[in-house]
Amino acid sequence: MHFRHDVLIIGSGAAGLTLALRLPDHLRVAVLSKGPLSEGSSLYAQGGISAVLEEGDSLDAHVADTLDAGAGLCDPRTAEFVTREAAECIHWLLNMGVPFSTADNADGSKSLHLHQEGGHSHRRIVHAADATGRAVETTLEGLVRQKDNVDVFEHHVAVDLITNRHTGGDGLHCHGAYVLDRQQDMVVAMSARAVVVATGGASKVYLYTSNPDGATGDGVAMAWRAGCRVANMEFNQFHPTCLYHPQAKSFLISEALRGEGGTLKRPDGSRFMQDFDHREELAPRDIVARAIDHEMKRLGAECMYLDMRHRDTAFLQEHFPTIYARCLEFGIDMARDPIPVVPAAHYTCGGVVVDQRGRTDCPGLYCIGESSYTGLHGANRLASNSLLECLVYGTAAADNIAASIDEVGNGPTPPPWDESRVTDSDEQVVVSHNWHELRRFMWDYVGIVRTNKRLERARHRVDLLQSEIRDYYGNFRVNADLIELRNLATVAELIIRCAQLRRESRGLHYTLDYPDLDARLSPSPTVLQP
Repeated sequence: MHFRHDVLIIGSGAAGLTLALRLPDHLRVAVLSKGPLSEGSSLYAQGGISAVLEEGDSLDAHVADTLDAGAGLCDPRTAEFVTREAAECIHWLLNMGVPFSTADNADGSKSLHLHQEGGHSHRRIVHAADATGRAVETTLEGLVRQKDNVDVFEHHVAVDLITNRHTGGDGLHCHGAYVLDRQQDMVVAMSARAVVVATGGASKVYLYTSNPDGATGDGVAMAWRAGCRVANMEFNQFHPTCLYHPQAKSFLISEALRGEGGTLKRPDGSRFMQDFDHREELAPRDIVARAIDHEMKRLGAECMYLDMRHRDTAFLQEHFPTIYARCLEFGIDMARDPIPVVPAAHYTCGGVVVDQRGRTDCPGLYCIGESSYTGLHGANRLASNSLLECLVYGTAAADNIAASIDEVGNGPTPPPWDESRVTDSDEQVVVSHNWHELRRFMWDYVGIVRTNKRLERARHRVDLLQSEIRDYYGNFRVNADLIELRNLATVAELIIRCAQLRRESRGLHYTLDYPDLDARLSPSPTVLQP
């Protein structure tokens, strides 16, 4: 089976849906989602979107905060571009109907309520209570479903990008993707004049993560196999505060709580952030996560605690209703009880190298959102710059596609997916075992604190796993678990290789063998060539 569109968008988070809505109505667009259309990391984003909207704040201050959090590795031009476009993106979302939280002004009017989060020098976080991602995602989803020019393909998993390697052409060019239709259990070819990877991050490569199950690095792995460069994969952001409870799978405790005065404490009730950074609880995420990890290991403690008891129930229910209700489900009353928290893998700062329009090294292929490396995040992402990047680059890619697609003809018809030499697997346990082993050794050896020896062990194990996966992939019919395992193994290799190349500690990459910044190095991204 073969589908043909003008634009194929792989991924349905904030980046992909923004792109779909910003494209001209005369273009035929396909949007692929691994599960339901709204499911993905964007849905679970709690904090908000950073933008300069208040008197006293400035674009220069937002840029400076971004560069500071990025530990010398941000691209200043990208930071300036993204922060400059932020206000327009917020106004666009308001026009789309996103219900952002407001505050009452002295004259009786209302304005957007702004949070302050770690690393920010001003209140500039636009939010919808503590469920901003859900508000944005569900609003955009509803609008996309109403568009006559957009075909939605739910429960479809991209297997590989279709390039000249598949069609017999010369050079590097992307023409579409092979996609597993999970409901029909068959692989179909989908062609397009422009293909956009918007598949999100790769934090599921770690055993403990705040991300949903679909964050398996599919876009990064597919683009790498297609011949694109990747960069800065060693910088994996661990969110400092995920709820620690055996039944609380992947539930994030927003950084905005610390912005409202929340304090981190040891089990004995003493504070510790003052021992690690002068900004204390409002230090950037890498510093806070490493401090919590250090105290847990030093004390042999299972968790640390976030204390919000200085705020009353009414305030917490108004500003953090989702978190308050979720904690209460587990017997934790935020107004009376400190919240047990642990770090967890949260965000992939590296990704597929793109330009300011979202274009990759492969003509016809774009990459936007967490899958991409734009230079915005550097060695550590500033809080609430992630949804912002999705919006800005979704818009930039849409503008570029609209301006250039008429020059692109329909590409060659790809050959059908070949299953003539494979069989159904009777050894699915191999996939589940390898999946668990991969995520366990990545957590143990390539986590918050690294060493040369740990990275060597991880590299050896991932090489063995990839050999098994290649053999399995070549002999059995694909399914969603196998596709994701294959991509996770590829991403794990890229993370390890980048980490081995960076012989210093910077931002989210911290190694005991090189614990300091190397002043002799000119700060530059770690770029891998395919």
